[in-house]
Amino acid sequence: MAQFEQSHSSVPDIASVIERMRAFRSAWPPVDGAEDGVEVFNRVYLTVTETVRQQIDDGAFPDRRAAAALDVRFAERYLSAVDAAAAGHPPPDCWRPLFQYRHHPGVRPLQFALAGINAHIGHDLPLAVVDACRTLGCAPPALEDEFDRVGDLLVMLEERIREDLMPGPDLLELADPLTHLLGSWSLERAREAAWSAALVLWRLRDVPLLAEEFRKRMDAGAGLVGRCLLTPHR
Repeated sequence: MAQFEQSHSSVPDIASVIERMRAFRSAWPPVDGAEDGVEVFNRVYLTVTETVRQQIDDGAFPDRRAAAALDVRFAERYLSAVDAAAAGHPPPDCWRPLFQYRHHPGVRPLQFALAGINAHIGHDLPLAVVDACRTLGCAPPALEDEFDRVGDLLVMLEERIREDLMPGPDLLELADPLTHLLGSWSLERAREAAWSAALVLWRLRDVPLLAEEFRKRMDAGAGLVGRCLLTPHR
């Protein structure tokens, strides 16, 4: 089945998604003292998902079912990539660099985190919007508020990631390639592109061949950016 085509009739509980991501923490221990790059992203994404669930419980999203559907469908795309890699199958192009470089000693934790976010937003998020619309029986504009709220959380989290994982000023000088590499990628621009892509995919939903071709191009583009973000520095 093409990766664009997924059918869902119900929305699993966010708690089940969180439980799976928490289990990964023990499944992916450091190797030779170096963190597993996929676990670096998983830790970041787990924080986002836990925050979304808390905000849904607190009533921050007017339409709780829509917010849960988008959040779960979004997470399922990442979990599917993990399952594919674990089974020895190639994950989508957007995720492949992260799984290939996950133990590379020359890639810094911040690069792993941003490469995962790039894959998840650049490819998975537009597909998740379409998945959620199919689940809820609505069109993308009905989910725009939920999309924006989740996007705002991601932006805030990215800022914290950069603060927590960015090497200190004594290790990162202006001439350091990482300075220029990380300055070339913007979550805000990726988020805007993801929404536009979701609208295109929705328009193409009755033309599966064109929809799948568009998805493949989107996947390949996100994969190329991911490889750049994971450029080793030693």
